[in-house]
Amino acid sequence: MAIREIVKIDEDKCDGCGLCVPSCHEGAIKIIDGKARLIADNMCDGLGNCLGECPRGAITIEKREATEYDEELVQKMKLEHDEKAAEKPLACGCPGSHSRTLKQTTTKSEENTTDTIESRLIHWPVQLHLVPPSASYLKNADILFVADCVPFAYADFHRKILKDKPVIVGCPKLDDANYYVEKLADIIKTANISSITVVKMEVPCCSGLVAITKMAEQKAGVEIPVYELTISVDGHIK
Repeated sequence: MAIREIVKIDEDKCDGCGLCVPSCHEGAIKIIDGKARLIADNMCDGLGNCLGECPRGAITIEKREATEYDEELVQKMKLEHDEKAAEKPLACGCPGSHSRTLKQTTTKSEENTTDTIESRLIHWPVQLHLVPPSASYLKNADILFVADCVPFAYADFHRKILKDKPVIVGCPKLDDANYYVEKLADIIKTANISSITVVKMEVPCCSGLVAITKMAEQKAGVEIPVYELTISVDGHIK
């Protein structure tokens, strides 16, 4: 044990948005029961890369007695995390996971129509894990980076948002955010992306897509326009 600088998280201020998670390269911060938590003192180097990502000011650096930073343990945990990436993640108490019943409204014209709605998807695959950075449809494109819940919540997704644009789909809550940053940075560099529109849900954890995009842009070493579009859980553009 030694007196050293280490991350401190104020749980009263934390809203569980998860923006700090991908910025902690050591994997020392996780969202547990809807709050960001430091999971182990010896996995935090105390440098504070996560400080600037917290919109609530819940993360600070304090000086206290703590176990020494263990670089070997951090690398081991990263390796184990990568090996288990395909496993189903555990549910947590994030506000975005809370169950609710939504009231749907249907117009008379919708009930009587027999028209077929055509898909506006212009390529396959769409999951970030599977999209090849060298794909021709990404070259110099204005792409959509979409939370995978969006097309379920927003009924007019194909016509109003997806039309004529390549799309990449992901979930910052259930997947490895660090992998997302690496893969998206590779896509930005390889395909010479023109712009990215992040389409996310209004729930706090979904804000991680924006942080991931900005971190990927920095990692790629380029500046491109990044736009945001937020969908409410009851299916409206906010």
